[in-house]
Amino acid sequence: MGKIIALANQKGGVGKTTTTINLAASLAALEKNVLVVDADPQANASSGLGIDIRTLKYTIYEGLIGKCKPADAVMKTPFENIDILPSHINLVGAELEMVQMENRERRLRDLLNPLRATYDYILIDCSPSLGIITVNALTASDSVIIPVQCEYFALEGLSKLLNTIKIIKSKLNTSLEIEGFVLTMYDSRLRLHNQIYEEVKSHFKELVFNTVIQRNITLSESQSHAKPALMYDAGSRGAINHMQLAQELIEKNV
Repeated sequence: MGKIIALANQKGGVGKTTTTINLAASLAALEKNVLVVDADPQANASSGLGIDIRTLKYTIYEGLIGKCKPADAVMKTPFENIDILPSHINLVGAELEMVQMENRERRLRDLLNPLRATYDYILIDCSPSLGIITVNALTASDSVIIPVQCEYFALEGLSKLLNTIKIIKSKLNTSLEIEGFVLTMYDSRLRLHNQIYEEVKSHFKELVFNTVIQRNITLSESQSHAKPALMYDAGSRGAINHMQLAQELIEKNV
């Protein structure tokens, strides 16, 4: 059975989507079958993996509100071993539609459970909020990876996210665990970034991945070409960092 991992942080711009896309590509290169679940109405993970979101018949939105079967919404990407459950701006409306639905917090779990046997890893790219879709993602997941940008403002919202995880663990998903914190946009030349790394490491200890994602222009360039960094420039720092992260994740789950 595949492991479902949410990549979550209610603060925007910390690298959730970039990490999701590039971690998926690295896991796929290590011969793991990966499903990326785009749970963000901005649909950046979908377009970043080469999907034209304007032409989609079914997306995560139709799946959540019961208009299609889970497998009907899953698409092949141009990249081997990576499928995607794409998103669309319509997902904004699901927040309102799901309010009246029975078991509204478990809709995504019910959508993904039939797909578990097909994949080694299912990665959920969460939106930068703690709304009902993110609650669904955390309820559906076995664990959560928390990308943390190397800025002090990025640390401030962690307590709110951790409290949300604690509530979901107690009420909706008792098996939910923190897979780890991953530091993103890291520049070892900056004293501030080193201070933040040490602060996070001292506070969360073994929950912090040893791998850090260094600031790298290739990660931005590859997005404009709708490719993971590994397929755009395999020798780039961004591609290497994410491959190291994938290897560390696999080793943690042996």
